[in-house]
Amino acid sequence: MKCPFCKSSQTEVVDSREVLNGESIRRRRECESCGRRFTTYEKADIADITVIKRNGTREPFDRSKILNGIMKACEKRNVNREVMDAIVDRIERKARSSGAKEIKSRKIGDMVVKELFNTDLVAYIRFASVYNNFDSPEEFRKYVLSLRKYTNKRKSR
Repeated sequence: MKCPFCKSSQTEVVDSREVLNGESIRRRRECESCGRRFTTYEKADIADITVIKRNGTREPFDRSKILNGIMKACEKRNVNREVMDAIVDRIERKARSSGAKEIKSRKIGDMVVKELFNTDLVAYIRFASVYNNFDSPEEFRKYVLSLRKYTNKRKSR
């Protein structure tokens, strides 16, 4: 494993632990050249899933794209990285456990929206505004107003 800071291949594992119920391993590493520490995650390499985009193109499933979208939605919100990683893990697990070789990007987006709704409503609205591609402020306003009935149910849980 190369150091992300100095690119040296001389790194040493200083700590390892299972995460996500044993589905992956978190490793703390230290670079022997520059002395800086960094974290890596190791997961089993499972058969690839193809994502069918809205325009019909196909591309390999990429969890980092999902994480980037969630990170943008959660920017300056009180949602830590571990929570965001757990959301992506749940989405990836659902996608892979279906057994399908292909999944529509719309289905992945629906899963993200549901997860963010239960995590942080502002992040949910941010993501949904891009995901639903609102054409006007009025469309956005109607969407936010429609959330009231759902947020009241959510508070009563």
